[in-house]
Amino acid sequence: MRPLSLLANVSLGAGLALSAPTIALAQEEVTLGFIVKKPEQAWFINEQQAATALGEAQGFEVVRLAGEDGQQVLSAIDNLNSQGAQGFVICPPDVRLGPAVMNRAKQYGMKVVTVDDRFVGPDGEPMAGVPHLGMSGHKIGQQVGEAIATEMDARGWNPEEVAALRITNYELPTGKERTDGATDALLEAGFPEGNIFDAPQQNSDTASAFSAASPVFAKRGDYEHWVIYALNEESVLGGVRASEQYGLGAEDVIGVGINGSGAAVAEFSREAPTGFHGTVAVSSTMHGHQTAENLYAWVSEGDEPQANTVTSGTLMTRDNWQAVRDQLGL
Repeated sequence: MRPLSLLANVSLGAGLALSAPTIALAQEEVTLGFIVKKPEQAWFINEQQAATALGEAQGFEVVRLAGEDGQQVLSAIDNLNSQGAQGFVICPPDVRLGPAVMNRAKQYGMKVVTVDDRFVGPDGEPMAGVPHLGMSGHKIGQQVGEAIATEMDARGWNPEEVAALRITNYELPTGKERTDGATDALLEAGFPEGNIFDAPQQNSDTASAFSAASPVFAKRGDYEHWVIYALNEESVLGGVRASEQYGLGAEDVIGVGINGSGAAVAEFSREAPTGFHGTVAVSSTMHGHQTAENLYAWVSEGDEPQANTVTSGTLMTRDNWQAVRDQLGL
């Protein structure tokens, strides 16, 4: 709740004062949107639920919406305007939508905060003036590469005899940052660059990754050991499922994802281990809570969030996933 207007007392002349009548401060309900690109994925479910819980605790409403393409995003903003929303948090389906989204938001006088994926302008650089909260894609990726290298060493694998499946999505800058970071860490650990094979995916889900990975395994049947990495754990799981189709067992595959969502928990909860070795977990709950809190403070108090807030990750494996979930509040 915030005051809309305030009339101050005005002093006129030497010792002559006119006092304005007391006016009750007008109040308005705060309504915020939370738009995500994949509302069915556990990561985004956690974000929206955390934002909603914060709203219930602090007395503002959160409207949860899907924005799986540009048209749906703009329709969601129109929807929010019809409900009197003062702003929204968004994880865009395409970071290049930034200028169009901001134009629509400004038309309605809404404040905008991005989460996870940051808007880019026509020059390909992050858009100024749009506060963001997300991961350091390159550093998170490095954690993935380091985890893979450590596990390879623990299994006694010779890097020269191991193939790496790099499931890529270069249309998404944060996705490229993550896979580039993992690649850099592997190369630094002595992994041969010629043993890294790309599988470009059209989306960021398990089915898309499975379709991208299958032809790579079919063409590279001479390798007995594989490592798999991608922009998120759903994509890594798609690669793991493809490896199973081609007869590779858990002992032959090291897949490490990013997020720490329900997809990873389901995999770790299986009775028998799979090639999904681990994931670099980041608190999606914290992302949802913090961005909603930042936006609410901006709308209600005028406190603009930092331009770019970066979070870190923790390696979650079959051995420690429950402890890590408790630690991160997942």
